Amino acid sequence: MKTKLILAAFVASLVFSINVNAGKPVGITSGVIEVTVKHNGKPVKITRNQDNKNTVNPAFAKTSRPCPPFCIQPASLAPGVETIAEREIIDYISKMSAGDESILVVDSRTADWVKKGTIPGAINIPWTKLNPAKGADPISIAEILEDKFGAIENDDGSFDFTDAKTLVMFCNGMWCGQSPNNIKNLLKLKYPAEKIKWYRGGMQDWEILGLSTVPGQ
Repeated sequence: MKTKLILAAFVASLVFSINVNAGKPVGITSGVIEVTVKHNGKPVKITRNQDNKNTVNPAFAKTSRPCPPFCIQPASLAPGVETIAEREIIDYISKMSAGDESILVVDSRTADWVKKGTIPGAINIPWTKLNPAKGADPISIAEILEDKFGAIENDDGSFDFTDAKTLVMFCNGMWCGQSPNNIKNLLKLKYPAEKIKWYRGGMQDWEILGLSTVPGQ
């Protein structure tokens, strides 16, 4: 009898241990556990890390980056530019992956950061490529506007943005100035503010939520 009680207690403790270690599901929302999108033409699942004991990527664990230049960005970057969060950017990526060519998700970071991982579906346009102060020339900028963003250059050097894409831009987070720099330079070129969306939380918030990343190119 004593042996049976000991065995029963052992089995009960083992089951409890398995249940505890298994953890509880981590959804994107209460009804969505994953979203399949395309990255470089291949399907990729966006999920959250399912390990209930997971901690943030060390690359985004630092709290006190020197300011300047890593100062806290405002909640609203410029009039007409909408600030969005994770669920909205996932929705934009999903629409783009489903064939909506009017949307482009842009990682504005430099290559060294992008190599550490980026949001599935994003392409990389480093902030320096649209910044004349960093050596970006008018011809190269025009090529990005036309080839990547869908603008049309007029004879006088201005641009027609009628069919330009809705740009969803991000960088490293609320302390990062790379996507704000891209956005401000685009606004100087008269890119319509309503066609620019800013994911302020960027990779910092994406990583904090344990969302999927893919290797950047």
